[in-house]
Amino acid sequence: MAEKWNEILSDGVLLLTIIAILLLTIIIQKLVKRAFDKFMASSYKDKIDDQTNLRFLYYTLVGLIYITGISFAIWNVPFMRHIANSMLAGAGILAIVIGFASQQALGNIISGLFIVMFKPYKINDRISIRDSLRGVVEDINLRHTVIRNFENQRIIIPNSVISNEVLINSNFADDKMCKFIDIGISYGSDIDLARKIIAEEVEKHPLNIDVRKPEDIENGTPRVTIRVMALADSSVNLRAWAWAPTPPDGFAMECDIRESVKKRFDKEGIVIPFPQRTLSYLEKN
Repeated sequence: MAEKWNEILSDGVLLLTIIAILLLTIIIQKLVKRAFDKFMASSYKDKIDDQTNLRFLYYTLVGLIYITGISFAIWNVPFMRHIANSMLAGAGILAIVIGFASQQALGNIISGLFIVMFKPYKINDRISIRDSLRGVVEDINLRHTVIRNFENQRIIIPNSVISNEVLINSNFADDKMCKFIDIGISYGSDIDLARKIIAEEVEKHPLNIDVRKPEDIENGTPRVTIRVMALADSSVNLRAWAWAPTPPDGFAMECDIRESVKKRFDKEGIVIPFPQRTLSYLEKN
């Protein structure tokens, strides 16, 4: 076997042919990527479903390009030509993949295919996993899913792992998001006045939306629901339900409303309590 490889290395024409095939394979892959990026930017920029499917198709096509290029390179080596014939055969491709790929790698490919087919999440969806991993889906390829968290870091999760996880998708079927605005007031403050201030601040925020049905409006259902959630040790805890069109809008709205409510409370004399302790000292005899 070593002598045969030495013959290949000494045969300049054969060596150059193999190098040329591998370089051509890389060039074709680069051209396909450039055409794909241009096509996505011009035709499917805002079509998330199509974007997810086409990206997965692109990765599959790239895999086939490399398999074909490597197969032709091997085919030019006389004593390895039978391997190339098997790789280029329709059934042979699957046999080679199963023979050389690990079970975990195959599981990632199959899981990625199921993700694209059944769409538990898509590119640009905001998802949460394990209560600690949150972010926006940036890419779904043959092996893994890439999530960009809110610190602009990338979380890379194998498809076989994420497909078995229970996840929260903020964009699944409906982009609207309800934010809980929890605010505590002192026992001496006016609950009705605090409720009125919170409702006004929520309603006038530009990102707040009215999700009431026509019959709810006719029946006088308030746009903003506010309830007393708890009588805590030092505060009366109120909660307002505020709706926003998208999760990012909901986050911005929540922060703005907390600030505007605090300023209104200061003007109207509503007290937001904080923990207080009384210390007593024992006198020494």
